[in-house]
Amino acid sequence: MKIEQLYTGCLAQGAYYIVSENEAVLVDPLRETGPYLDKLRKDGVKLKYILETHFHADFVSGHVDLAAQTEATVVYGPTAQPDFGAYIASDGEELPVGKIRIKVLHTPGHTMESSCYLLIDEKGQQKALFSGDTLFLGDVGRPDLAQKAANMSQEELAGMLHDSLYNKILPLNNDLLVYPGHGAGSACGKNMSKETIDTLGNQKKTNYALNQPTKSAFIAAVLEGLTIPPAYFGQNVAMNKRGYETFEVVKERGLKGLNAFEFENEVNSSFGLVLDTRSPEVFAAGFIPGSINIGLDGDFAPWVGALIRDVRQPLLLVVEPNREEEAITRLARVGFDQVLGYLEGGFSTWVDSLREVDTIQQLEPQKFGHYLAQNPHAKVLDLRKPSEYQTQHLEGALNRPLDQINLWMGDLDPNETLLIHCAGGYRSMMAASILQSRGFRSFYEVRGGFKALSTQPNLPLTNLLCSNSSPKPSLTL
Repeated sequence: MKIEQLYTGCLAQGAYYIVSENEAVLVDPLRETGPYLDKLRKDGVKLKYILETHFHADFVSGHVDLAAQTEATVVYGPTAQPDFGAYIASDGEELPVGKIRIKVLHTPGHTMESSCYLLIDEKGQQKALFSGDTLFLGDVGRPDLAQKAANMSQEELAGMLHDSLYNKILPLNNDLLVYPGHGAGSACGKNMSKETIDTLGNQKKTNYALNQPTKSAFIAAVLEGLTIPPAYFGQNVAMNKRGYETFEVVKERGLKGLNAFEFENEVNSSFGLVLDTRSPEVFAAGFIPGSINIGLDGDFAPWVGALIRDVRQPLLLVVEPNREEEAITRLARVGFDQVLGYLEGGFSTWVDSLREVDTIQQLEPQKFGHYLAQNPHAKVLDLRKPSEYQTQHLEGALNRPLDQINLWMGDLDPNETLLIHCAGGYRSMMAASILQSRGFRSFYEVRGGFKALSTQPNLPLTNLLCSNSSPKPSLTL
């Protein structure tokens, strides 16, 4: 028997490959099927089941394409109603795979169809739990995403999640290995560990949600501090439930190299959005006017979903040469299938065509204090998460999380001077590109972000989580 965790860092997502004898199982596979097919060929095994823990919201699974390519059976837990052929397993049913068995545990709460898969080895011993989004390491699945579909309140779903965990998961063996659907960085939870494998016994000791004295306390604890879910989540659920274009078709459409003239025409005729995936520093020095910057070397796909929001939006890509397929693949993982082409040769092609180029105004961290002293009415916007802001921030800075930019941007005065920063520059450059595309010009993106600012002398810092800490000397204006 073999269990392999296939973890994708930019999505903080875990898929699982299980082999026993000449049969294999995949749990929650990603959109692109090539790597899985390669594993099957290398091991000389047949894929028997594609186990889906639920209808995923944060990524598009590869279940539909894999089933067509391998004739494997897609399996969901009770109550699932996909719009394609699948096997709906009963609660407690055991699925044979080689010499092992996989027991279906229906665990509603995150979604109504959510299920965990318990692996029972050749000797009849419980060895592993593939917990999907029901149980994370350090956290549990958020119960607010399925309210509309379930016609239930988040409190009711949280209560259902409590019963699933406390009645079906906690009684299992302490030495059971837990393989969760996500880790730290995923928007599917709020307190996930950076670790990706643990024992159930350790989770019983350390997971806050598994240590609540009452059901009402559990409900309050898991609902506290939930942020607004990304807008694309519902669209990904629909794609996972209804099916989608094959990945190969999506890739072929996107891998269309365009010269500057063709690129510009495609943008205008399709109302396409120019998505520039280069690094923030490179983007700031020159870009196509109106472009949105989301760097490929980061949490690219989740940020595309959070900021662009509509997976149907036509996209035209500016990518470093030879990274076009990577960008298209990562976009397809979260359902952005309408890539209509890319600028062949990269941004230099645009420059060589003598077309208009825009830039972002940046402010060096060493000059921040002096600039603020000379412009005391300038607003400082901290684009980090509330938890980061509360840990420490510049005195007087306003917390405006990037993932909520479409909510707070309308309250800004385009003529007001803004100084924007995040932790290191990745997020603030996204915000800068969005602001500039909407006509804002009176702002500076602070190079190096809070990490650089916090090392500058005489900049006052506030720490909301540790009131006993000594602040730095106040800035004299």
